[in-house]
Amino acid sequence: MEDEAQEFLKQLYKKHFGAAPKSITPLKAHASNRLIYRLSGSKKTVVGVHNDDPQENAAFIAFSRHFLKCGLPVPEIYAEDAANNVYLEQDLGDTTLFDLLSKKRTAAGFPKEVVDVYKLAVKLLPKFQVDAGKTLDYRLCYPRASFDKKSMMWDLSYFKYYFLKLANIPFDEQALEEDFEAFSEYLLEAPHDFFLYRDFQSRNIMVVDGKPWFIDYQGGRKGALQYDIASLLFDAKADMPFAVREELLELYIEEAHKRARFDKKKFLAHYHGFVFIRIMQALGTYGLRGFYERKTHFLQSIPYAIRNLEYLLRTAELPVKLPALMGVFKSLVGSSYLRQFGAAELKLTVRLQSFSFRDGVPADTHGHGGGFVFDCRALPNPGRFEKYAKLTGKDAPVISFLHKEAAVKTFLDHASALVEDSIANYKSRNFSDLSVSFGCTGGRHRSVYCSELLAKKLREIPGVGVELRHLALQKLA
Repeated sequence: MEDEAQEFLKQLYKKHFGAAPKSITPLKAHASNRLIYRLSGSKKTVVGVHNDDPQENAAFIAFSRHFLKCGLPVPEIYAEDAANNVYLEQDLGDTTLFDLLSKKRTAAGFPKEVVDVYKLAVKLLPKFQVDAGKTLDYRLCYPRASFDKKSMMWDLSYFKYYFLKLANIPFDEQALEEDFEAFSEYLLEAPHDFFLYRDFQSRNIMVVDGKPWFIDYQGGRKGALQYDIASLLFDAKADMPFAVREELLELYIEEAHKRARFDKKKFLAHYHGFVFIRIMQALGTYGLRGFYERKTHFLQSIPYAIRNLEYLLRTAELPVKLPALMGVFKSLVGSSYLRQFGAAELKLTVRLQSFSFRDGVPADTHGHGGGFVFDCRALPNPGRFEKYAKLTGKDAPVISFLHKEAAVKTFLDHASALVEDSIANYKSRNFSDLSVSFGCTGGRHRSVYCSELLAKKLREIPGVGVELRHLALQKLA
């Protein structure tokens, strides 16, 4: 097949450019079954593609010509031979946005150079979805003309059978199917009369002279705006810092709103739902390619996808009840097995909080349940003295009082040792969330002091992030 494909491409090159190519070199096709080559000659260097799916070829070629006509940075189609399933397109080089990110990433996160390319891509996305989408011929979409309920159920079943089953994750099939029905109906409430790129992620964005160019939109169809930005920001192995994701989401909403004039609150009400379904679609692909087809490099993305789910369970609230599906997500997040594929080294976030026992012990409803609750009520209490009563554990007089108490130092040394041992263990297993709570009678002095000191110490550990909240103090604010 490869020899035949190369021969067809050589003939097409010669027919179009008037001379045979001097060389033809295979290129990586990632998750695709297409055969992709670089053909070089005295006339032109181009990319040649052989794909046995004529409908997919027709969609890509027609979409490319339409987007180019709309002024979007996509490859020009030079020639096609539909009978032999080959075509020639503009060579955009070898650097994808993911390649650039992998090369430039530092321990501190995304460098400005990479963020700037992401910003350009995010600004261009609404031009595909809204501007070019208005005049696109959706009859060419393949395999469906819209991301409708059937498309969604395909993705959800893909996740169930190729990931959950193959990863041996237990679930109640009937209850999960009922949740899939409710989930898809909720997603369909979002306006969905836009072009949905379908696979808008860092490996499908080429970088040429610092500018983004776009490929692999042949699976595009009508759909909701939220899906594509979710695909980019929760692209698993890109492992984008969450603060950068929020910044890019705000930029996208600003740019898209100029063209579509949607209700921002309603947009956000559906956004996290599309993040969830995109992650499920990606996990289905990792399961099919990795577990089933034994292409183990696909399994390396799983820990990052699990960390994304963990973040969503902690930060996102869906306006629809999905108990079986959320139970599955919690099982995935709690799995040590799924976090240890490849060489992933996920950043651990310690969620520290102080609280009052009068309000009850705070439950870890947004993590995987791991962590500690420390009772500070046996420590000397500055709140019993009038001069400290209205102060908190963040104020200098209270800090001085507690700093002088040997019992406080001993207590914190023991608590710190336990937490640091768990941090080392969690990091070795790629767990990315640890909850630590300090409680006292009023949640104002001792618990605040202890959580502040531990936070300061933990922030010195490489690869550990710290989030600190004072629950009782928040009520007083």
